[in-house]
Amino acid sequence: MTTILSAISRTVLSVTGAEFAKHALLLAAASAFVFVLSLTYGLDLSLGFF
Repeated sequence: MTTILSAISRTVLSVTGAEFAKHALLLAAASAFVFVLSLTYGLDLSLGFF
């Protein structure tokens, strides 16, 4: 158990601000993508529509 806790502790301490910002930006982009997909659900985008 101590080994697992020390590994988690080293991982948390090694995360830099730049890595955190990158992951936060990726999470925001994925959330925006899913939000746009949910807005366009059922929208007919086939070539015959245009």
